[in-house]
Amino acid sequence: MISIVTLTFITYLASTINAHEIDNDREQMPLGYIKFPEPVFQGFNNEVTADAIFSGITTFAKLPWVQCLTGDRATPFDIAFIGAPFDTGTSYRPGARFGPAGIRAGSRRLTLYGGYNVPLQINPFQAGLKIVDCGDIPVTPYDNKFAIHQIEQGHKELLQREALHAPSKDNATGKIFEPVSLDGKYHPRIITLGGDHTIVLPLLRSIHATYGPISVIHFDSHLDTWKPSVFGGAPSAQAAINHGTYFYWASQEGLIRNGTSIASHGAIRTTLSGPQDYDNDDHTGFKRIEAREIDTLGTDGIIKKIRETVGTNLVYLSIDIDSIDPAFAPATGTPETGGWSTRELRTILRGLDGLQIVSADIVEVAPAYDTNAELTTMAAADVLFEVLSVMAKTPLGKIIN
Repeated sequence: MISIVTLTFITYLASTINAHEIDNDREQMPLGYIKFPEPVFQGFNNEVTADAIFSGITTFAKLPWVQCLTGDRATPFDIAFIGAPFDTGTSYRPGARFGPAGIRAGSRRLTLYGGYNVPLQINPFQAGLKIVDCGDIPVTPYDNKFAIHQIEQGHKELLQREALHAPSKDNATGKIFEPVSLDGKYHPRIITLGGDHTIVLPLLRSIHATYGPISVIHFDSHLDTWKPSVFGGAPSAQAAINHGTYFYWASQEGLIRNGTSIASHGAIRTTLSGPQDYDNDDHTGFKRIEAREIDTLGTDGIIKKIRETVGTNLVYLSIDIDSIDPAFAPATGTPETGGWSTRELRTILRGLDGLQIVSADIVEVAPAYDTNAELTTMAAADVLFEVLSVMAKTPLGKIIN
């Protein structure tokens, strides 16, 4: 057995050696070195935070959370993300009320490597614009009429503020800019996270109040211009407004520039009640790009067709996630096979570079039907990354000759 004296000596010797090693390490370490630093994360603005990409409050792309509709109303911004958790206008699978939360979750790693968009050659998060996440518009799930009113008022509350930065000149030509809004002021741009596609009617009402009739680029697998008597049967005035008829009503209300809108729908590939649906679509003011046209035109041809239609008009961009084939984005309310790939849609969106997009949305993301890999919510977030990049590259204004 080891005696108490021997054990005491061994303990003393070990502590002496350990102390010597610590002193020796300190002699070798550079000044200010911390051997066991606390974990930190350096964000895309080089600020140090305790939140990693996968922790903390989930905002879109880890953007600052601003309570734009309540306590932070005085905070100015240039581009804002806002959720519209509404899904009681759907015809098949509900669940898009959880879309805003899902899309934000899918966006968490957008700035993991810094956020630089290689094809568009811009980092939208470092383009000199203040970009924020405003949370969600409060939307009732019990009353569609009032919910649509809430969405219009919430969007309008943000859109009609003045932008933090007023662009002084066009990036491409260097020529002087002037505002394009009806009131002669520079307004921020709003990107809405849906929600089912019904929300576009109140959003277009908000846009019309600020900019007048607008050209629309619409990616979707469905027309969404159906007459209420065809889609839903219109048993009541409120039932006549849903995610398949909102463009019909937008046209009836004069919100869209007839003949200068294009419904590419990602593209059209749904069945119809008959050929008369296309006649009604034409009357509503849309031109169509069928999904199968990508096989003959390619992405370049589709981009060309879109740009020729909208010209230099101000544009509202509406993207239904079902424009992407369900192989790539299964979590949606009315999936249709035979759609575009995520890569093809992102390429086409990048082809809109230079267009003046006043606001945009992505809709019909229903996370309950997604895979564990979050395929759909990631695709939605990446699609909006392209939209954000196009917005950041192109100031909103009219060139003075």
